[in-house]
Order: sequence, then C-alpha cells, then structure tokens
Amino acid sequence: PYAVLGMLGLSLAPAKPQQLIHLPSPTCYIVHFQLVSGLECDLAKNLVGQPLARQLVVKGLRKFLQEPSPVKPLVLTFHGWTGTGKTYLATLLARHLFRDGVHSAYVHQFSPVVHFPHAEFVKQYKHDLKNWIQGNLTRCGRSLFLFDDVDKMQPGLIDVIIPFLGPSWVVFGTNYRKAIFIFISNAGEKQINQMALDLWQSRRDREEVNYQELEASILQAFSSALRHQRPNLCLILPLSTDGLWKSEIVEERLFDILVPFLPLRRYHVEQCAANELVSQGREPQPEILRSVADSISYFPAEHRVFSSTGCKTVASRDYVYYVY
Repeated sequence: PYAVLGMLGLSLAPAKPQQLIHLPSPTCYIVHFQLVSGLECDLAKNLVGQPLARQLVVKGLRKFLQEPSPVKPLVLTFHGWTGTGKTYLATLLARHLFRDGVHSAYVHQFSPVVHFPHAEFVKQYKHDLKNWIQGNLTRCGRSLFLFDDVDKMQPGLIDVIIPFLGPSWVVFGTNYRKAIFIFISNAGEKQINQMALDLWQSRRDREEVNYQELEASILQAFSSALRHQRPNLCLILPLSTDGLWKSEIVEERLFDILVPFLPLRRYHVEQCAANELVSQGREPQPEILRSVADSISYFPAEHRVFSSTGCKTVASRDYVYYVY
C-alpha cells in the first residue's frame, strides 16, 4: 500500500502546484531576534559535553542571521555517536528561531524510516519532497528543514535536496537563501570517537579538541569511502559499520559547517540525569545519578570511558531509580 508522508502532510499521490505554492507569510518572520544569545545560554545549560558543537553552531548562526541577503542557505551537518545531542541541539535551535519551536508551521522534520521507508516508492518520494521544500520556501523563505538519520535515506532521494543548498536555485516569490538546512547523521562517528579517546589517553580536556584536524579526518574518511564506491551507484555507503554517507553535500562541500559531537563520559550521563530530574521538578539526588550512570554500558571494553548510548536512555532510567 501507498505510504503516507506523515509529518509532511503529503500522500504519494502527485500534489497539485496550487496546493504547495503559497503567498509569502509575514508571520514566518516573527522570530526571536535575540535568539542567538538565548540559544547560547540554553546550550550552555542543557547541551551536555559538547563545547565544540555549541561554539560552531552559535558562531555560524549569528553570522548567518546578521547577513541581510545571504548568498546561500545555511547548511549544517551534525555527526557523531548516538545519544550525544545532535537532534536535541536542532530542537533547541528551532525553539529559539520560531515561537512554536519544532511545532511551528515553518519547521519541517524528516525521518527516512518514518517518511521514506519503501525503496520502491523513491521516485514518488523525490517528487513529493522537492515540491514540499519548494512550496514551503515560497510560503516562508526563513524555513528550517531538519533531516534526521541521513545515512539511512533511500539511495538517490537526497538528490532533490541538493539544488536548494547552493546559490543559484530560483524559488519564485521568496529569498530561499535565508533558509536553514540541518542534516543529522552517525557518519564520521569512528573518527570522532577515536579523537576523543586520544584526548582522554593524553589526559587532555575535550575543549582541547583540534577541530581542523577532526574535520579533515572525517572528510578524508568520506573521500576514502567514495574511492571504493562505483560512480552514481548509490548515496549510502554501508562500509564497515560506519554507515558512511555519500552525497554531494559532502562531496561538493555544500555544507557550511561540519559539526562533530563527541561521545559522552560517565559524569556527562549523571549531568543529563540531573537535568532531566530538575525539568520534572524533582531533586537530583546523588545516589540516583550514580545508579543511572551505573546502569549504562561504556566503551571501549578495556577502558569503559564513553557511554554506549550517550544520554539517549537517561530519561527512562532515572524515573525507575527515583521511584524504587
């Protein structure tokens, strides 16, 4: 049966142009213009263990929003281990950009598992996705598009997004170059985790990570994988266990900032648990935090330095330990 692109509000039936094209809405520009300072403060309090990601996103966003006529949309790629805060950071950004956060009509979230699950419907998905992006950019040039688990996307689907990321695409009736695209992926996690482990072994803080070196390492891994991939075969590289992601977004450097998320340590897990308890109006008692951290597995096996699930399962665990 035909799948429904739930969060898109589109079925696989071809959409009529008049259903997708809207006059620009002035309300889409009602954003918090002090959002960068507010976002920076929010990230400092709530995004655990990611000083580099915080700095990169805040700096890039501030520069982009200060430009009255940007030459291209802001394209961010988030990379790293599971549970490290990639989706959480994107959610906070949406919250500070738009009054209704991720529930705003101008924030569009996509998951390949939810929205594009069937390989046999890729052609229709491509048609719908292109029309959805173009129609919503016409409605609001300051739209935010979030693509989660990009390395799990059906081969070829991401092709239709690429033209919107450069400086030359024309979208009638709006300045689409004010849009923001965020692509979230586990790709590059091996390189990121190794650098974090190297820092730990040399007894250095994660604040001392060399971004240029880490970015180069991730991009080199992509390039190396591409050399082993036959041209135009597919967009996903199931090499090793990295899920390396082949796409012109990386290949043609269409992204503005590659944002690495470092794996989290035990004290980060405790901090996540404390934040979760406080958000629920409960006291973060030390014994509860220790119990939550004890219940999580760590890697590598010989050192047990980093949480295997980051902070992903903390919310459910601290509730159990708080009750019992």
